[in-house]
Amino acid sequence: MMTLPTSNNPAFRSSGRTDIAGDATKSERCLNCSHLLPSAARYCPDCGQETRLRPPTVVDFTKEFAGNYFAVEGSLWRTLKLLLFFPGMLTRKYLDGQRSHFVRPLRLYLSISLLALLTINAIFNARVVNAPPVLLNVSESSLTVIDFGLIRAGLNRGAFFCEGLPTGLCNRLQQRLNTDAAGLWQQATSSGQRLISNLGSVMFILVPVFTLLLQLFYGDQRLRYAEHLVFALHLHCVFFLAMCLSVLAIPVIGQFIWLAVAAYTWMAVRRVYSCRWWSMALRLAGMLVLYAVLLVVVVSVLALWVMIY
Repeated sequence: MMTLPTSNNPAFRSSGRTDIAGDATKSERCLNCSHLLPSAARYCPDCGQETRLRPPTVVDFTKEFAGNYFAVEGSLWRTLKLLLFFPGMLTRKYLDGQRSHFVRPLRLYLSISLLALLTINAIFNARVVNAPPVLLNVSESSLTVIDFGLIRAGLNRGAFFCEGLPTGLCNRLQQRLNTDAAGLWQQATSSGQRLISNLGSVMFILVPVFTLLLQLFYGDQRLRYAEHLVFALHLHCVFFLAMCLSVLAIPVIGQFIWLAVAAYTWMAVRRVYSCRWWSMALRLAGMLVLYAVLLVVVVSVLALWVMIY
C-alpha cells in the first residue's frame, strides 16, 4: 500500500517544504539562517530576511541604487520639505534629537551634491555640443584666460603674456595656448568639463572649513564641531540646488536666485543660533565674506590647475 508523506516522515522534514495543490510553495525555514519560521511569517524573526523571495528584477536594482545613492526612500520628501521651505528647521530638529524621520545630513549632502553636479555637467555638455565653435583670429585677437587681479595670462595679438605666476607655470601655460583657434576652443571646453568634475571634491573639502568658521563666529552657542557641521551640510545642500537653478538660466528665477539664498541663509542662522539680530548680522557678514574670498581663491586655483594640467 502506498503511504502519503506526513509531517513525521523524514523525507518530508528534510525537504523543508509543504506542497498544497493550487497554493504557492512556502518555506518552513529561513533560507538565509535556517531559523524555523512561524506560519504565514513575512520576515524571519531571527535575521529579518523576507520569506517570500523571488528573482530580482531591473526595477529592484534601480530602487536599491536610488536608495543607496540618492536617498529617495521613505523620508526624502519630508526632509526636502523642511530643508527648502523652513530654513534651519531641519538642523534644529536634528540637534533636538528628532532624527529617525529624516535623511541623515551627510547622506543628504552627498545625494544632492552628486545629483546637482551631474545635472550641471549634462547642461554644460549639451550647450557645448549645440554651440558652434568660437574660432578666433589668434594673430589679431586678445584673449585673457586667467585674470585674478595680480595674476594674468593670455594672448595679445598672438603674443603670449603671463604675469604673477612662476616661470615654470607660465611656460606650461604657454605650451597649452600655443595652438590654433580650433585647438583653443577644444581646450576651453575640456577645461570646463574638468572644472565641473573636480568641483564636488573641492566643495567637500570646503564644508569642514565652513564649519570651522561657524565655530569661530558662533563659538558662544555651546555647540560642538559636529553640530556646526550638520548646519554646514544642510546649508551647502541649498547652495548646490541654487547652482542648478542658476545654470538652468530660468527667466526671473535665475536673476534672483542668489538673493533668495542670502535671505534663506539669514533665516536659517536665526533659527539655529540664538543671538541678537545686530550681532547675528555682523557675524554672518564677516563669516560669509571670509568664505566667499576663500571660495574664489580655491576655485581660481582649481581653474588654473585644469588649464595647465
